[in-house]
Amino acid sequence: MSERITMSPDGVLAVPDEPIIPYIEGDGIGVDIWPAAQVVMDTAAAKYGKKIAWKEVLAGEKAFSMTGDWLPEETLEAFRTYLIGIKGPLTTPIGGGIRSLNVALRKALDLYVCLRPVRWFKGVPSPVRHPEKVDMVIFRENTEDVYAGYEVQAGTPEEKKLAGFLREEFGWPIRENSGIGIKPISEEGSKRLIRAAVRYAVEHGRSSVTMVHKGNIQKYTEGAFRSWGYELVREEMSDVAVGWDDCSGVPGNRVLVKDTIADITLQQVLTRPDEFDVIATMNLNGDYLSDALAAQVGGIGIAPGGNINYETGHGIFEATHGTAPKYAGQDKMNPSSLLLSGVLMFEYLGWTEAAADIVAALESTIADKIVTYDFARLMEGAREVRCSEFAAELCRRI
Repeated sequence: MSERITMSPDGVLAVPDEPIIPYIEGDGIGVDIWPAAQVVMDTAAAKYGKKIAWKEVLAGEKAFSMTGDWLPEETLEAFRTYLIGIKGPLTTPIGGGIRSLNVALRKALDLYVCLRPVRWFKGVPSPVRHPEKVDMVIFRENTEDVYAGYEVQAGTPEEKKLAGFLREEFGWPIRENSGIGIKPISEEGSKRLIRAAVRYAVEHGRSSVTMVHKGNIQKYTEGAFRSWGYELVREEMSDVAVGWDDCSGVPGNRVLVKDTIADITLQQVLTRPDEFDVIATMNLNGDYLSDALAAQVGGIGIAPGGNINYETGHGIFEATHGTAPKYAGQDKMNPSSLLLSGVLMFEYLGWTEAAADIVAALESTIADKIVTYDFARLMEGAREVRCSEFAAELCRRI
Protein backbone atom coordinates (compact mmCIF):
# COMPACT_ATOMS: atom_id res chain seq x y z
CA MET A 1 0.00 0.00 0.00
CA SER A 2 1.42 3.37 -1.01
CA GLU A 3 2.11 5.91 1.74
CA ARG A 4 3.57 9.36 2.26
CA ILE A 5 7.15 9.91 3.32
CA THR A 6 7.18 11.78 6.63
CA MET A 7 9.74 13.35 8.91
CA SER A 8 9.86 12.66 12.64
CA PRO A 9 10.26 15.46 15.21
CA ASP A 10 13.93 14.53 15.61
CA GLY A 11 14.56 15.11 11.90
CA VAL A 12 14.64 11.53 10.61
CA LEU A 13 12.83 10.58 7.40
CA ALA A 14 10.29 7.76 7.72
CA VAL A 15 10.25 6.04 4.32
CA PRO A 16 7.65 3.31 3.68
CA ASP A 17 8.32 0.38 1.33
CA GLU A 18 6.00 1.96 -1.26
CA PRO A 19 6.46 5.73 -0.99
CA ILE A 20 4.45 8.20 -3.07
CA ILE A 21 6.93 10.27 -5.06
CA PRO A 22 5.83 13.12 -7.35
CA TYR A 23 7.69 13.48 -10.62
CA ILE A 24 7.84 16.00 -13.45
CA GLU A 25 8.56 14.34 -16.78
CA GLY A 26 10.34 17.41 -18.12
CA ASP A 27 10.26 19.33 -21.38
CA GLY A 28 12.05 18.43 -24.61
CA ILE A 29 13.96 15.19 -24.14
CA GLY A 30 12.12 14.58 -20.89
CA VAL A 31 9.76 12.36 -22.91
CA ASP A 32 12.73 10.07 -23.63
CA ILE A 33 14.94 10.19 -20.55
CA TRP A 34 12.19 10.03 -17.92
CA PRO A 35 10.80 6.59 -18.95
CA ALA A 36 14.36 5.27 -19.22
CA ALA A 37 15.37 6.51 -15.76
CA GLN A 38 12.08 5.38 -14.22
CA VAL A 39 12.35 1.77 -15.37
CA VAL A 40 15.90 1.49 -14.01
CA MET A 41 14.89 2.95 -10.64
CA ASP A 42 11.89 0.61 -10.46
CA THR A 43 14.09 -2.39 -11.26
CA ALA A 44 16.65 -1.52 -8.58
CA ALA A 45 13.98 -0.83 -5.95
CA ALA A 46 12.10 -4.07 -6.68
CA LYS A 47 15.26 -6.11 -6.07
CA TYR A 48 15.01 -5.11 -2.40
CA GLY A 49 11.26 -5.40 -2.01
CA LYS A 50 10.61 -1.70 -2.56
CA LYS A 51 8.19 -0.03 -4.95
CA ILE A 52 7.63 3.59 -5.85
CA ALA A 53 4.11 4.91 -6.32
CA TRP A 54 4.91 7.51 -8.95
CA LYS A 55 2.62 10.55 -9.03
CA GLU A 56 2.93 12.79 -12.08
CA VAL A 57 2.71 16.52 -11.48
CA LEU A 58 2.95 19.27 -14.06
CA ALA A 59 5.41 22.07 -14.71
CA GLY A 60 6.88 23.69 -17.80
CA GLU A 61 5.49 23.41 -21.30
CA LYS A 62 3.22 20.46 -20.51
CA ALA A 63 1.69 22.35 -17.59
CA PHE A 64 1.22 25.50 -19.65
CA SER A 65 -0.47 23.65 -22.51
CA MET A 66 -2.87 21.85 -20.15
CA THR A 67 -3.54 24.50 -17.49
CA GLY A 68 -2.28 27.84 -18.81
CA ASP A 69 0.13 27.97 -15.86
CA TRP A 70 3.85 27.22 -16.06
CA LEU A 71 4.02 26.10 -12.42
CA PRO A 72 0.58 25.20 -11.03
CA GLU A 73 -0.02 25.52 -7.31
CA GLU A 74 -1.08 21.85 -7.26
CA THR A 75 2.49 20.91 -8.21
CA LEU A 76 4.01 22.92 -5.40
CA GLU A 77 1.49 21.48 -2.95
CA ALA A 78 2.36 17.93 -4.03
CA PHE A 79 6.05 18.50 -3.33
CA ARG A 80 5.18 20.09 0.02
CA THR A 81 2.96 17.16 0.96
CA TYR A 82 5.07 14.22 -0.20
CA LEU A 83 8.47 15.76 0.74
CA ILE A 84 10.56 14.07 -1.97
CA GLY A 85 10.29 14.43 -5.75
CA ILE A 86 12.26 14.18 -8.98
CA LYS A 87 12.12 16.09 -12.24
CA GLY A 88 13.40 16.18 -15.78
CA PRO A 89 14.69 19.36 -17.45
CA LEU A 90 12.34 22.33 -17.72
CA THR A 91 12.12 25.16 -20.21
CA THR A 92 12.50 28.67 -18.84
CA PRO A 93 9.52 30.57 -20.29
CA ILE A 94 10.38 33.52 -22.52
CA GLY A 95 8.40 36.62 -21.67
CA GLY A 96 6.61 34.84 -18.82
CA GLY A 97 6.33 35.90 -15.22
CA ILE A 98 8.80 33.29 -13.89
CA ARG A 99 12.50 34.02 -14.27
CA SER A 100 13.29 30.30 -13.93
CA LEU A 101 11.01 27.38 -13.10
CA ASN A 102 13.88 25.60 -11.38
CA VAL A 103 14.64 28.64 -9.22
CA ALA A 104 10.93 29.10 -8.47
CA LEU A 105 10.68 25.52 -7.16
CA ARG A 106 13.76 25.95 -4.99
CA LYS A 107 12.53 29.23 -3.53
CA ALA A 108 8.98 28.00 -2.90
CA LEU A 109 10.23 25.05 -0.82
CA ASP A 110 13.32 26.79 0.62
CA LEU A 111 15.58 24.10 -0.86
CA TYR A 112 18.74 25.81 0.29
CA VAL A 113 21.26 23.11 -0.74
CA CYS A 114 21.99 22.37 -4.38
CA LEU A 115 23.86 19.09 -4.08
CA ARG A 116 26.10 18.31 -7.07
CA PRO A 117 28.41 15.27 -6.76
CA VAL A 118 30.95 15.04 -9.58
CA ARG A 119 32.91 11.86 -10.35
CA TRP A 120 34.24 10.05 -13.41
CA PHE A 121 32.98 6.73 -14.77
CA LYS A 122 35.71 4.68 -16.41
CA GLY A 123 35.49 4.91 -20.18
CA VAL A 124 33.58 8.20 -20.37
CA PRO A 125 35.32 10.58 -22.80
CA SER A 126 37.05 13.42 -20.97
CA PRO A 127 39.11 16.44 -22.09
CA VAL A 128 41.57 16.06 -19.19
CA ARG A 129 44.37 13.54 -18.65
CA HIS A 130 43.33 12.29 -15.23
CA PRO A 131 39.55 12.53 -14.84
CA GLU A 132 39.74 9.73 -12.24
CA LYS A 133 41.15 12.31 -9.80
CA VAL A 134 37.88 14.24 -9.85
CA ASP A 135 35.68 13.10 -6.98
CA MET A 136 34.03 16.13 -5.41
CA VAL A 137 30.68 17.00 -3.88
CA ILE A 138 29.51 20.58 -4.29
CA PHE A 139 27.15 22.22 -1.81
CA ARG A 140 25.87 25.26 -3.68
CA GLU A 141 23.66 27.72 -1.76
CA ASN A 142 20.30 27.94 -3.51
CA THR A 143 18.36 30.79 -1.91
CA GLU A 144 20.67 33.81 -1.87
CA ASP A 145 23.34 35.53 -3.97
CA VAL A 146 22.60 36.72 -7.52
CA TYR A 147 19.88 34.17 -8.28
CA ALA A 148 17.83 35.66 -5.44
CA GLY A 149 19.18 39.15 -6.06
CA TYR A 150 17.50 42.36 -7.11
CA GLU A 151 18.20 44.58 -10.10
CA VAL A 152 17.21 47.91 -11.53
CA GLN A 153 17.63 48.65 -15.23
CA ALA A 154 19.91 51.42 -16.44
CA GLY A 155 18.11 54.62 -17.42
CA THR A 156 14.90 53.86 -15.52
CA PRO A 157 13.40 56.06 -12.78
CA GLU A 158 14.17 53.26 -10.31
CA GLU A 159 17.85 53.25 -11.29
CA LYS A 160 18.11 57.04 -10.99
CA LYS A 161 16.47 56.92 -7.56
CA LEU A 162 18.68 54.12 -6.24
CA ALA A 163 21.88 55.50 -7.75
CA GLY A 164 21.09 58.93 -6.34
CA PHE A 165 20.54 57.46 -2.88
CA LEU A 166 23.81 55.53 -3.03
CA ARG A 167 25.74 58.63 -4.13
CA GLU A 168 24.21 60.88 -1.50
CA GLU A 169 24.06 58.54 1.49
CA PHE A 170 27.17 56.40 0.96
CA GLY A 171 29.32 58.51 -1.34
CA TRP A 172 29.51 55.72 -3.87
CA PRO A 173 30.65 57.00 -7.31
CA ILE A 174 28.00 55.18 -9.33
CA ARG A 175 28.26 56.12 -13.00
CA GLU A 176 25.27 57.62 -14.74
CA ASN A 177 23.07 55.17 -16.63
CA SER A 178 24.25 52.06 -14.76
CA GLY A 179 22.38 48.83 -14.19
CA ILE A 180 22.56 48.08 -10.47
CA GLY A 181 22.24 44.71 -8.76
CA ILE A 182 22.03 43.69 -5.11
CA LYS A 183 23.12 40.23 -3.91
CA PRO A 184 22.11 39.22 -0.38
CA ILE A 185 24.37 36.87 1.62
CA SER A 186 23.13 36.23 5.17
CA GLU A 187 24.63 34.63 8.25
CA GLU A 188 21.70 32.22 8.50
CA GLY A 189 21.90 31.19 4.85
CA SER A 190 25.67 30.78 4.94
CA LYS A 191 25.81 28.78 8.15
CA ARG A 192 23.07 26.32 7.30
CA LEU A 193 24.71 25.58 3.94
CA ILE A 194 28.18 25.09 5.46
CA ARG A 195 26.69 23.07 8.33
CA ALA A 196 25.08 20.70 5.83
CA ALA A 197 28.37 20.36 3.93
CA VAL A 198 30.36 19.52 7.06
CA ARG A 199 27.75 17.00 8.23
CA TYR A 200 27.84 15.36 4.80
CA ALA A 201 31.63 15.12 4.98
CA VAL A 202 31.46 13.53 8.41
CA GLU A 203 28.72 11.04 7.48
CA HIS A 204 30.38 10.01 4.20
CA GLY A 205 33.96 9.74 5.44
CA ARG A 206 35.17 12.74 3.46
CA SER A 207 38.36 14.44 4.63
CA SER A 208 37.79 18.14 3.95
CA VAL A 209 35.33 20.94 3.21
CA THR A 210 36.60 23.85 1.11
CA MET A 211 34.68 27.14 1.26
CA VAL A 212 35.00 28.86 -2.14
CA HIS A 213 34.49 32.63 -2.18
CA LYS A 214 35.63 35.97 -3.60
CA GLY A 215 36.05 37.52 -0.17
CA ASN A 216 39.27 39.28 -1.07
CA ILE A 217 37.16 41.74 -3.09
CA GLN A 218 33.59 41.38 -1.77
CA LYS A 219 34.51 41.44 1.90
CA TYR A 220 31.06 41.90 3.43
CA THR A 221 29.19 39.28 1.37
CA GLU A 222 31.55 36.55 0.17
CA GLY A 223 34.13 37.40 2.83
CA ALA A 224 31.41 37.14 5.45
CA PHE A 225 30.44 33.71 4.09
CA ARG A 226 33.98 32.55 4.81
CA SER A 227 34.10 34.12 8.29
CA TRP A 228 30.71 32.70 9.27
CA GLY A 229 31.86 29.28 8.16
CA TYR A 230 34.91 29.26 10.41
CA GLU A 231 32.79 30.66 13.25
CA LEU A 232 30.29 27.84 12.80
CA VAL A 233 33.02 25.21 12.97
CA ARG A 234 34.51 26.67 16.15
CA GLU A 235 31.22 27.19 17.96
CA GLU A 236 29.09 24.21 16.86
CA MET A 237 31.15 21.49 15.24
CA SER A 238 34.59 21.45 16.85
CA ASP A 239 34.12 17.83 17.93
CA VAL A 240 33.98 16.65 14.29
CA ALA A 241 35.63 19.47 12.28
CA VAL A 242 38.38 22.04 12.59
CA GLY A 243 39.38 25.11 10.62
CA TRP A 244 42.74 25.31 8.86
CA ASP A 245 44.04 28.15 11.06
CA ASP A 246 43.06 26.34 14.25
CA CYS A 247 45.10 23.22 13.49
CA SER A 248 47.91 24.46 11.21
CA GLY A 249 46.42 22.29 8.47
CA VAL A 250 46.72 19.08 10.53
CA PRO A 251 43.15 18.08 11.51
CA GLY A 252 43.83 14.70 13.09
CA ASN A 253 40.66 12.61 12.89
CA ARG A 254 38.42 15.62 12.24
CA VAL A 255 37.19 17.05 8.94
CA LEU A 256 39.46 19.87 7.79
CA VAL A 257 37.60 23.07 6.87
CA LYS A 258 39.56 25.44 4.64
CA ASP A 259 38.88 28.16 2.09
CA THR A 260 40.10 29.36 -1.29
CA ILE A 261 39.43 32.22 -3.68
CA ALA A 262 36.97 31.43 -6.49
CA ASP A 263 39.21 32.31 -9.46
CA ILE A 264 42.19 30.23 -8.31
CA THR A 265 39.81 27.40 -7.47
CA LEU A 266 38.73 27.16 -11.10
CA GLN A 267 42.39 26.67 -11.98
CA GLN A 268 43.20 24.25 -9.17
CA VAL A 269 40.27 21.90 -9.79
CA LEU A 270 41.96 21.32 -13.15
CA THR A 271 45.59 21.15 -11.98
CA ARG A 272 45.15 19.63 -8.48
CA PRO A 273 41.68 18.06 -8.36
CA ASP A 274 42.62 15.44 -5.78
CA GLU A 275 43.11 18.21 -3.19
CA PHE A 276 39.37 18.94 -3.17
CA ASP A 277 36.71 16.82 -1.54
CA VAL A 278 33.51 18.59 -0.41
CA ILE A 279 33.04 22.16 -1.60
CA ALA A 280 30.71 24.70 0.05
CA THR A 281 30.02 27.89 -1.85
CA MET A 282 27.48 30.51 -2.83
CA ASN A 283 25.14 30.30 -5.77
CA LEU A 284 27.07 31.89 -8.61
CA ASN A 285 30.43 30.34 -7.72
CA GLY A 286 28.69 26.99 -7.41
CA ASP A 287 27.11 27.42 -10.82
CA TYR A 288 30.49 27.96 -12.44
CA LEU A 289 32.20 25.15 -10.53
CA SER A 290 29.46 22.58 -11.07
CA ASP A 291 29.54 22.88 -14.84
CA ALA A 292 33.33 23.25 -15.08
CA LEU A 293 33.83 20.08 -13.04
CA ALA A 294 31.15 18.23 -15.00
CA ALA A 295 33.09 19.00 -18.19
CA GLN A 296 36.13 17.22 -16.72
CA VAL A 297 34.21 13.96 -16.28
CA GLY A 298 32.12 13.89 -19.46
CA GLY A 299 29.74 16.84 -19.32
CA ILE A 300 26.46 17.75 -17.63
CA GLY A 301 24.75 14.89 -19.48
CA ILE A 302 26.10 12.63 -16.75
CA ALA A 303 25.96 15.10 -13.83
CA PRO A 304 23.27 14.61 -11.16
CA GLY A 305 21.71 17.21 -8.91
CA GLY A 306 19.54 17.46 -5.83
CA ASN A 307 17.88 20.40 -4.11
CA ILE A 308 17.38 19.76 -0.42
CA ASN A 309 16.17 21.33 2.81
CA TYR A 310 17.64 19.12 5.53
CA GLU A 311 15.54 20.76 8.24
CA THR A 312 12.13 20.09 6.69
CA GLY A 313 13.14 16.95 4.79
CA HIS A 314 12.04 18.32 1.41
CA GLY A 315 14.08 17.41 -1.64
CA ILE A 316 13.67 17.65 -5.41
CA PHE A 317 16.23 15.75 -7.48
CA GLU A 318 16.78 16.82 -11.07
CA ALA A 319 18.59 16.42 -14.34
CA THR A 320 21.14 19.22 -14.54
CA HIS A 321 21.15 19.71 -18.31
CA GLY A 322 18.77 21.53 -20.64
CA THR A 323 15.76 20.33 -22.60
CA ALA A 324 17.49 19.83 -26.01
CA PRO A 325 14.16 20.15 -27.86
CA LYS A 326 15.60 19.27 -31.30
CA TYR A 327 16.27 15.73 -30.01
CA ALA A 328 12.91 15.28 -28.27
CA GLY A 329 11.09 12.07 -29.12
CA GLN A 330 14.08 10.50 -30.90
CA ASP A 331 14.93 8.04 -28.10
CA LYS A 332 18.52 9.16 -28.55
CA MET A 333 19.80 11.08 -25.57
CA ASN A 334 21.65 9.99 -22.45
CA PRO A 335 19.41 9.49 -19.38
CA SER A 336 22.36 9.32 -16.97
CA SER A 337 21.99 12.78 -15.39
CA LEU A 338 18.38 12.09 -14.44
CA LEU A 339 19.15 8.51 -13.45
CA LEU A 340 22.08 9.52 -11.22
CA SER A 341 19.80 12.14 -9.67
CA GLY A 342 17.55 9.19 -8.88
CA VAL A 343 20.56 7.55 -7.23
CA LEU A 344 20.96 10.65 -5.06
CA MET A 345 17.27 10.41 -4.20
CA PHE A 346 17.61 6.73 -3.26
CA GLU A 347 20.59 7.55 -1.03
CA TYR A 348 18.59 10.33 0.63
CA LEU A 349 15.74 7.86 1.25
CA GLY A 350 18.19 5.38 2.78
CA TRP A 351 17.89 2.93 -0.13
CA THR A 352 21.66 2.72 -0.41
CA GLU A 353 21.86 -0.84 -1.77
CA ALA A 354 19.53 -0.08 -4.68
CA ALA A 355 21.48 3.12 -5.36
CA ALA A 356 24.77 1.22 -5.41
CA ASP A 357 23.34 -1.34 -7.83
CA ILE A 358 22.39 1.39 -10.31
CA VAL A 359 25.86 2.92 -10.10
CA ALA A 360 27.53 -0.48 -10.57
CA ALA A 361 25.35 -1.22 -13.61
CA LEU A 362 26.18 2.17 -15.09
CA GLU A 363 29.90 1.65 -14.48
CA SER A 364 30.00 -1.76 -16.15
CA THR A 365 27.82 -0.74 -19.10
CA ILE A 366 29.95 2.30 -19.92
CA ALA A 367 33.15 0.30 -19.39
CA ASP A 368 31.86 -2.16 -22.00
CA LYS A 369 31.37 0.81 -24.35
CA ILE A 370 27.60 0.37 -24.61
CA VAL A 371 26.56 4.01 -24.70
CA THR A 372 24.14 6.53 -26.16
CA TYR A 373 24.84 8.91 -29.05
CA ASP A 374 26.59 11.63 -27.01
CA PHE A 375 29.37 9.29 -25.85
CA ALA A 376 29.46 6.94 -28.85
CA ARG A 377 30.57 9.71 -31.20
CA LEU A 378 33.58 10.34 -28.95
CA MET A 379 34.57 6.75 -28.10
CA GLU A 380 36.52 4.41 -30.35
CA GLY A 381 34.87 1.01 -30.69
CA ALA A 382 31.65 2.00 -28.93
CA ARG A 383 28.29 0.36 -29.56
CA GLU A 384 25.70 3.10 -29.86
CA VAL A 385 22.29 2.26 -28.42
CA ARG A 386 19.05 4.12 -28.02
CA CYS A 387 18.08 5.75 -24.73
CA SER A 388 15.54 2.99 -24.02
CA GLU A 389 18.06 0.27 -24.99
CA PHE A 390 20.63 1.77 -22.64
CA ALA A 391 18.08 1.60 -19.82
CA ALA A 392 17.24 -2.01 -20.68
CA GLU A 393 20.92 -2.92 -20.52
CA LEU A 394 21.20 -1.35 -17.08
CA CYS A 395 18.14 -3.26 -15.90
CA ARG A 396 19.61 -6.52 -17.17
CA ARG A 397 22.78 -5.93 -15.17
CA ILE A 398 20.89 -4.97 -12.02
